[in-house]
Amino acid sequence: MTNKEGKTGAQILRERLKQPEIVVAPGCYDVLSARLVEQAGFEAAFMTGFGASGSILGQPDYGLMTMNEMVTVCANMNSVLNIPLIGDIDTGYGNPLNVYRTVKEFERAGMAAVHLEDQVFPKRCGHMEKKAVIPMEEHIEKIKAAVDARKDMLIIARTDARAVYGAEEAVRRLEAYRDAGADIVYADALANEQELRMVGAIEGVYKFGNQVEYGKTPLLKTEELQEMGYDIVIYPVCTIFTAAKAMKDMLTRLKAEHTTSNCLSMMTTFKEYTDMVGMPSLLELEQKYKIDEFKSRHNKK
Repeated sequence: MTNKEGKTGAQILRERLKQPEIVVAPGCYDVLSARLVEQAGFEAAFMTGFGASGSILGQPDYGLMTMNEMVTVCANMNSVLNIPLIGDIDTGYGNPLNVYRTVKEFERAGMAAVHLEDQVFPKRCGHMEKKAVIPMEEHIEKIKAAVDARKDMLIIARTDARAVYGAEEAVRRLEAYRDAGADIVYADALANEQELRMVGAIEGVYKFGNQVEYGKTPLLKTEELQEMGYDIVIYPVCTIFTAAKAMKDMLTRLKAEHTTSNCLSMMTTFKEYTDMVGMPSLLELEQKYKIDEFKSRHNKK
C-alpha cells in the first residue's frame, strides 16, 4: 500500500514503531476482513496464514498454501488498505534462495513487514502439536537472505523453538536472529507470563507478540504486553473464529427453521454491507464519469 502522502506501509510502520504505544494488528483472512480492520480504526492489520488457509482452501494451517497463493491474498488486501499490512511467509518456502525470492514477491505485493519462521517445512500452525524446527544456524542464513532481498520492508524473525526446546532456547535463537539483521523478533506459543517477559526483555530489537484465542499463550491486555516490552501484538484468528461461529449459528437456524427471518439481528443490513465494501466510492465515480447520463441515453434508443 501507499498512502496519500506517498509513504509505503513499511515507512508508516517504521515511523509508528518509534512511538512508545504498542501497535495492535488484528488478523484478516480476505479483503473484506482487511477492510473491516481498517474501518474499526486500527493502525495496522495482520494477514493470517491460518485464516487464509481456512478461507481459501478450507484446510488447516498445515503448510498447504503456496507462496503464490499467499502473495495474491496480500496483494488483494493491499489494493484497498490505507494502513500497513503485516504478513505471514511461513518458512520462506525453501532454502535461503527461495526466501530471497519470497521476500521480493511479498514486498512487491505491498507488505509492510513479514515474519519468517524456523520450523521444518512443511510447517504447521504454531499452536498445534508436534512441531519441529531447523538448526538455528540454518535460519540465520534465511534471515540474512531476507534482509538482503528487501528494500524497505521489515523482517520479523520468528522462532517456534519454545515447543521443542523450551523458552530459554527461544530467547537464544531470537538474539541470534536479531544479530543476523532482523528488525523484529517473535517467539510463538509462549506458555505463560514469565516466558512472555523473557522475550519482551530482549534488547536492541522490536518485539512482536501473538494472542491466539484458545491457544497456548495467555490472553492479556495490550497495555500489559506493552509493559512487558512488546512493540507489536497481533490477534491473528479473532476475525475468522468470529465469522465461522456466526455463519455456523445462522446456517443451523436456517436449516431448523426454514427461514432467516429470525436471524436478522445476526446480520448487517444490505446498506451497511455495501457501505463496508466501498459502494459510496463507486457511486462518486459513476457521477464523475457521467455513467448514469450515458445509461439514460441508451435507454431512450
